[in-house]
Amino acid sequence: MRMITPTLVIAVSALWAASAHATPGNSGDEMDRLLLDKGLLTQIDQVRQNVSHKASELVVNAMGFLGVPYKRGGNSAETGFDCSGFVRSIYQQSVGLLLPRKAEQQAAATESIDKKDLQPGDLVFFNTLKRAFSHVGIYVGDGKFIHSPKPGAQVRVESMGVSYWQTRFNGARRVTTTDTPAPTQAAVLAPLAAAPSSPAVSAFANDNNSLR
Repeated sequence: MRMITPTLVIAVSALWAASAHATPGNSGDEMDRLLLDKGLLTQIDQVRQNVSHKASELVVNAMGFLGVPYKRGGNSAETGFDCSGFVRSIYQQSVGLLLPRKAEQQAAATESIDKKDLQPGDLVFFNTLKRAFSHVGIYVGDGKFIHSPKPGAQVRVESMGVSYWQTRFNGARRVTTTDTPAPTQAAVLAPLAAAPSSPAVSAFANDNNSLR
């Protein structure tokens, strides 16, 4: 079965952004027509049926939020996102896991991997505030990542090859989705079903992760 390529993922994101500034809530029928016109819908459906469908779905879902403005402490498209709020929301919606709220906590709760082993859906971390793991994004493939960068900016895709990101790269992490997380992760990485039933997102500490 044919796997989705990083180039295809990025092409899909561009189509979504061009069609409606990539804000969630657009008509599904309209989006389906757009993808059918470009011959991509069948390939995406095939991807969602293979063993890697969760990672592919996560990346495609993340692309649907291109253009959402940055907001410190933001956790949704309605309020805007900061970097870790964006990552947390995408994983919550796509994979059903509740990640920690702050970027450095997300780094501590996930598995360290080599940069050369990055796959779509993995997390990439950067030192943007003169401290480790102060910024986080989601790797989409082809050396690029999607993130909510800073005040006044919007969710966007950028190349990790740009000098700014190369010099600040802190490491790559993978979110494990096993039923029994490692003991060091159990307190901060839990299935969504185990999360409190009351809305408590705002109770988490805001992430001071604007870029400098």
